[in-house]
Amino acid sequence: MYPWLDPSGRFSVFKLAVFIALLVPGTVLLWPVIAEGGATIPVKEAILESGEWTIRILLITLLVTPLRRITRFSKLVQVRRQIGVAAFCYVMVHFALYAISQNLDPVRIASEIALRIYLTIGFVAVVGLAVLTATSTKSAMRKLGAKWGRLHKLVYPIAVLGVVHFFLQSKVDVSEATLMAGMFVGLMLYRFAYWRGWSLRSAVTLSVVAVVSGAVTVGIEYAWYALATGIPAERVVAANLEWMWPLRPAWNVFLAGMFMVLILPFGKDGAMRVFFANLMTERRFRPQHSRGG
Repeated sequence: MYPWLDPSGRFSVFKLAVFIALLVPGTVLLWPVIAEGGATIPVKEAILESGEWTIRILLITLLVTPLRRITRFSKLVQVRRQIGVAAFCYVMVHFALYAISQNLDPVRIASEIALRIYLTIGFVAVVGLAVLTATSTKSAMRKLGAKWGRLHKLVYPIAVLGVVHFFLQSKVDVSEATLMAGMFVGLMLYRFAYWRGWSLRSAVTLSVVAVVSGAVTVGIEYAWYALATGIPAERVVAANLEWMWPLRPAWNVFLAGMFMVLILPFGKDGAMRVFFANLMTERRFRPQHSRGG
């Protein structure tokens, strides 16, 4: 099925828009590599950017279910597989660019993956995404039956492996990796809240998730600097308590969570959506008064 068709085979503007949005980052990051004929510096930059986009898109995949529960926008389910496949495509671009940086030498690539722990972790995540992509079709769902759902829960440990890989290769500046870790924590908290029976249509629940995920993000950043570097971790905590630009990862995670609170009234049956619908209906059917006598 083409990525711009809905399950009934009809053209979908929504699916086309998502498809184009998924293509844009890849086009932007690959263009310098193509333009420079595979020069070393553009390839190295593209390796980093493609890895970052892999994790971002993977997290967007995990966002689909809680966002659907918050907004009740059922069409989101139609693009979940599309986004997941895009994450796999980006990780394959990431791996291919790494292979190019190693002169496409299979022995060297294999030895590097075996000897460098962050590459080993990343490769396991690549294999995991490949398995999930290969079994994401309707035919695979029918063949696997109940096992399909259990298999695709591997997306959670795969996301963890991706974030750990990001941390290990980032070395000193782990701001982006910390942000991704915090976002993952928030996405897991939405699932925990739903599992506990707490409504994701509640502003209180969403606000608590925002605060807790932001606080955990501070803890993650503190732990990394305390355990893996010589940078005083107390300074990291102090920095997170200040409002500065660019924002620390914890603030971004918190604000992302509060954004969910803001869009809640605009979801299906939300207060603001109902208000605007009633307003438009009132204007449409308002009686016209004739002028003159």
